[in-house]
Amino acid sequence: MYERVRFFGVVAPDVRRIGREVFGEVRKIWTVDDAVAYCDALVRRPELEAKVLGLLVLARFERSFRTQLLGTVKQWLLRDFLATWAAVDAVSPWVIAPLIGRYPDLGYAVKGWTRSRSLWVRRAALVSFIPLARRGERLDDAYDTAEALFGDSHDLIYKATGWLLREAGKTNMARLERLLRRHGPRIPRTAFRYAIERFPERKRRALLEVTK
Repeated sequence: MYERVRFFGVVAPDVRRIGREVFGEVRKIWTVDDAVAYCDALVRRPELEAKVLGLLVLARFERSFRTQLLGTVKQWLLRDFLATWAAVDAVSPWVIAPLIGRYPDLGYAVKGWTRSRSLWVRRAALVSFIPLARRGERLDDAYDTAEALFGDSHDLIYKATGWLLREAGKTNMARLERLLRRHGPRIPRTAFRYAIERFPERKRRALLEVTK
């Protein structure tokens, strides 16, 4: 399940700078298919910076994304080319979330990823809805996705579930509180604590107590 990840030792701001430079060189001559091929070559490398660079350049072609790209991304996840939380947390908001925003029906396919045996596919299902939920979009899907993974057994899923709930609650804290009170005992405590971070301290203590 876990890929052995290597590093070049390039710091994140420099990776982002290189990404901008690459895009500047190719923006007028590449199609989105070229960008996908470039990203495909880089995500296969073991170095995290290469994976991130490929995703950064691909993300720049967002306006040309086609529905088929979702299947390609899922294969990258299933084949463990993005087998770290950092890689998943890059591809989800940069590629998958824009795909859902552009093609809303793809959101239903991503919700179905919660049933995958792959840890990385399940985490991607959660993290992909975060940018949308933060803006008050696709909240039903966000809550459904989080609820589907309350019974998961992996810490990386607990943390992503809590993160998604916290962001979904930004635009409607009352809705989040109702969900937490209704499902509290089912929600892993790590996820629960992440979810309540933006409540006042007194409310956090009360929710932790009432949902034991």
